[in-house]
Amino acid sequence: MSLMSEVGQKAFNLGVPFAVHLDVTYRCNERCVHCYLDHDDHGEMTTAEIKDVLDQLAEAGVFFLTFSGGEVFMRRDFFELVEHARRLMFNVKIKTNAVMIHEEEARRLRELAVDTIQISVYSHRPQVHDAITKLPHSFERTINSIRFLREQGLRVTIANVMMTVNSSDHLGVQKLAAELGVHYTLDPTITPMMDGGTSVLALRIPGEDLPEIFHNPALVGSQEEFCAPPQPPSEEDLEGYSCSPGHSFCYISPYGDVFPCVQFPLPTGNIRQQKFLDVWNLSPQMKEVRSIQAKDLTVCSSCSHVTSCTRCPGLAYVEGSMRGPSTADCEKSFYRTGVPTANMLRQGLSKPPGRVRLIQIRPIAMPA
Repeated sequence: MSLMSEVGQKAFNLGVPFAVHLDVTYRCNERCVHCYLDHDDHGEMTTAEIKDVLDQLAEAGVFFLTFSGGEVFMRRDFFELVEHARRLMFNVKIKTNAVMIHEEEARRLRELAVDTIQISVYSHRPQVHDAITKLPHSFERTINSIRFLREQGLRVTIANVMMTVNSSDHLGVQKLAAELGVHYTLDPTITPMMDGGTSVLALRIPGEDLPEIFHNPALVGSQEEFCAPPQPPSEEDLEGYSCSPGHSFCYISPYGDVFPCVQFPLPTGNIRQQKFLDVWNLSPQMKEVRSIQAKDLTVCSSCSHVTSCTRCPGLAYVEGSMRGPSTADCEKSFYRTGVPTANMLRQGLSKPPGRVRLIQIRPIAMPA
């Protein structure tokens, strides 16, 4: 285990918020068809408020800080915020569509020693990428920005979200990333809207298309390990926890709302009204999230996949219970290994339905 992994595990065990994802705006210059956000500005935090939040995060022990949106460069004060974060010695990662990054912006990012810039590229075909972003020439502008960033020696990752409209393009995007000299990641998960809306779920690729991804060594590495049948959990496994939200990670919205994760829309407090550490340490919702062990999961605790599943408690939450199964992750586990999950078996299914289902999502009580 690397030193950073050891530090991260220690933070997890001690309940230290080691990493925070901060959206500085929901405004965006693109209108991606799969986006889960409301792009109107309902009173996002000011420059002074965000700087105060950053001071509080530093005091709380946060080390990894991700700035995201919306589109971060829609804020004219964005570089001022990055400068403040770097003075506080955060390791800064930025998520952006890069449309507004030119040579000068790339140079400033290098001078600020930003660790990584993650950029969304949906296809190697300009017409497909632009159709998803709904911004003409966005592909050309994004690729040019990646070149500017690489010329400055910055570390860039292309993030490729896979959906019905670009499902055949992931190998082309992976090849493009290699040509540009940047890292590549692929994500087949489409997330429900933050307000509980489900219309975007129609863009999820059919589960039967997942084996093409899961059995491609260029994308997942060792198939023998990745696609191996699940092993029965031990007692120690069942005493474990699902993932980092609420333990060593959380998400903060542009309005100061604190959630366990960007995919876990459970309101736990607001840092315009409370100190961050009070929300982190005292929120009943955060405490509930932290309390859940694998043995407490209503269906998944009896599942052979419980230790290897990518089960997202946030996606499970929007389906009805943070202790329940996540339909999308059940599909992934099946198509990765060929072994039915406990959730499938209780429904009398030997395999998932042949087409994406619009799952029932309970309304989410979002803060005003």
